[in-house]
Amino acid sequence: MEAYLVFFLTLAGIYAVLALALNLQWGLTGLFNFGISGFFAVGAYTAAILTTNPSPNHLGGFGLPFLVGAGAAMVAAGILAFAIGLVTIRLRTDYLAIATIGIAEIVRLVFMNEAWIGYGVRGIPGIPRPFSPDPVVFLGVVAVLLLLVFLALERLRRSPWGRVLRAIRENETASLAAGKNVLRFRLEAFVLGSMFMGLAGSLYAHFVGFISPEAFDPLYGTFLIWVMLIAGGSGNNKGALLGAFAIWVVWSGSEFLTGMLPPGLSTQASAVRILLIGLLLQVILLWRPEGLLKEERPALEKTRKK
Repeated sequence: MEAYLVFFLTLAGIYAVLALALNLQWGLTGLFNFGISGFFAVGAYTAAILTTNPSPNHLGGFGLPFLVGAGAAMVAAGILAFAIGLVTIRLRTDYLAIATIGIAEIVRLVFMNEAWIGYGVRGIPGIPRPFSPDPVVFLGVVAVLLLLVFLALERLRRSPWGRVLRAIRENETASLAAGKNVLRFRLEAFVLGSMFMGLAGSLYAHFVGFISPEAFDPLYGTFLIWVMLIAGGSGNNKGALLGAFAIWVVWSGSEFLTGMLPPGLSTQASAVRILLIGLLLQVILLWRPEGLLKEERPALEKTRKK
């Protein structure tokens, strides 16, 4: 029971980092990034390549420390986001979603077909856990990094930079009229959020100890994170945390429920789990469209609204 609790909390913490990153892009800025799994995968593969031991099967194997790999994962995801953002950041909502999900699939297919990078579908094994193989220690690492990401994003949300992001989300034309460089702010939010997605990828790689392209399927690497953010409360970092843990409870619990299905229906278990999450999302959107926690607005904005 204790081992499962550690496993559950660690994965929930990693998904919470992804939800916080998405909240910066969508909740604060209104960027419809539907390619989360691409940045997640880039972060995971970068960390794996840099921290594993030498192998003839895949690129790298430099045996570098965890912090170096995690930092490089953030940089690699940020560079990819910057390159993508220069081309797509002008696109509006649904067009940006289509572009980003397409790019994420390209990233996954590159890792799948270019075996020299990460051994193709066979993946990269032997990714070490930092500091100690004890999963409790790694849970502590995830908790500390999650806290740092949360505090950093809370500070940014309350800063003048964060207020400009919300202004762009609410009325881009008015922000332009106020002299703000909208494209630059949107690009900054897109790159920073993607860097935190890369960090989550490095944590995932070190926790599981093995990565392959299948781990970054859009269902687990994109759709589930969107459900977490919408359920918890878009625009609210606390809501992103709450949604990540709440939906992970539902997702993990659905595994037990589908395990009780008759043998003839066991092959449909994954579809049933997706159906349950989809129904839950519909209920939340109808019952509480703002999520479990409403967006928190700074005192200055509240005063102006009065």
